[in-house]
Amino acid sequence: MSIESAIGLVSGQPYPYRRTELVEPDWTRFPGWREVTAEDWASVQWQRAHCVKNVRQLRDLLGDLVDERFYADLERDQAERATMSMLVPPQMMNTMVPHDVPRGPGSLTEAFYADPVRHYMIPVFSDRRTDWSSHPHATRDSLHEHDMWVAEGLTHRYPTKVLAELLPTCPQYCGHCTRMDLVGNSTPTVDKLKFTAKPTDRLDAMMDYLRRTPSVRDVVVSGGDVANMPWPRLEDFLTRLLEIDNIRDIRLATKALVGLPQHWLQDDVRAGMTRVAGTARARGVSIAIHTHANHANSITPLVAEASRAMLEAGVRDVRNQGVLLNGVNADPHALLDLCFALLDGAQVMPYYFYMCDMIPYSEHWRVSVGDAQRLQHHIMGYLPGFATPRIVCDVPFVGKRWVHQLASYDEVRGISHWTKNYRTSIELDPVAGQDALERTYEYYDPIHTLPAEGQAWWAEHGDLDTSALKAAEVAEASRRMAALQAH
Repeated sequence: MSIESAIGLVSGQPYPYRRTELVEPDWTRFPGWREVTAEDWASVQWQRAHCVKNVRQLRDLLGDLVDERFYADLERDQAERATMSMLVPPQMMNTMVPHDVPRGPGSLTEAFYADPVRHYMIPVFSDRRTDWSSHPHATRDSLHEHDMWVAEGLTHRYPTKVLAELLPTCPQYCGHCTRMDLVGNSTPTVDKLKFTAKPTDRLDAMMDYLRRTPSVRDVVVSGGDVANMPWPRLEDFLTRLLEIDNIRDIRLATKALVGLPQHWLQDDVRAGMTRVAGTARARGVSIAIHTHANHANSITPLVAEASRAMLEAGVRDVRNQGVLLNGVNADPHALLDLCFALLDGAQVMPYYFYMCDMIPYSEHWRVSVGDAQRLQHHIMGYLPGFATPRIVCDVPFVGKRWVHQLASYDEVRGISHWTKNYRTSIELDPVAGQDALERTYEYYDPIHTLPAEGQAWWAEHGDLDTSALKAAEVAEASRRMAALQAH
């Protein structure tokens, strides 16, 4: 459904709100899980051991319910386009084609192609654009986070906030991952960067920077995904953070609350989070969980149970930071369905929807700034004000900006200009950062969304000097700088 076709459907209101009961789809509908018990399904160990990691395992699960052409399509994407390797937990896999009943060979093929969760978790070659598969300005580290490392894995991008990448793995890999240059296994198209320091040394360097930088009050603890860090190590890191007086907000970033809720329902994790939350509360520090759901089908009773467990443990809030993705949620009904599933069903606060970043081979997912603005308009007024998500554009070298905050917008060429009111860590030098607050920064719409005149302009001017776009070299230089600063 497009933005335009979703408006004005018969209901009396453009969006007909209905409270929907969450349902755990029947996993035994897939041949490979016919003998899986409810006890198995609830086990995080079983979930991790039965992740779908390749085409063979997907074929073992689905059998001939999906035509061979789909598997061939997937194999080609894995060989020629994928920036993330396959890793799909059963919990997430089970939210694909949840309402379709298998009726024999090939019966799920078209539904699988059309499925919104599949579209970003298991992308296939035919999903991708063939005219502009990557934007000319696409880069591996599109947000230049490595440029802003002040210690290996610690990005200081905003004046009072830092991002701590504790580890480079997740329990599941999303095809559109903005940290595709670092997170996960290498693919045929991407040789992933690697942390060079020992894990304990990296975390110690982060702590040292935070102790001597009192302007930082907010730490996003991420990766990768914190659910992949053994709980004792994560609790130790959080406890050390809570001992630093200037840290007042801690946010744990975990897609696993949606993709592997069984992790957050483990007794030792719940008990540990109760201890951490209790310490935070005693010290007047807010601790929250930020998860990542992109479609209402992903919100199931187990997700709601995991969210409730964390709230009962004492976290201040569970919030959702989704990504605006064409073919998944880029229409008002899909966004509102997701927001109400989160809010009504799982007590998760809709918080942000990020525009998909300009990473390689992502053009089929990205939408224009103009479409993002229209989507923000169409979802207003239905949700409580405190739970109405902001759609934001993460502008390189700037940061998050509401999509209506642009300074100017050339809609023909798809070039928007943005300003900012603070310096990043790489602009604090008087020379390097002298014009940081006066200049504008560019962001680019997908070329295929532009009018013919704009597409013709990019066809003539889109052959950029690739030497200026080698994010790997930039990241390597940043790691060396961070290593020097740490000593």
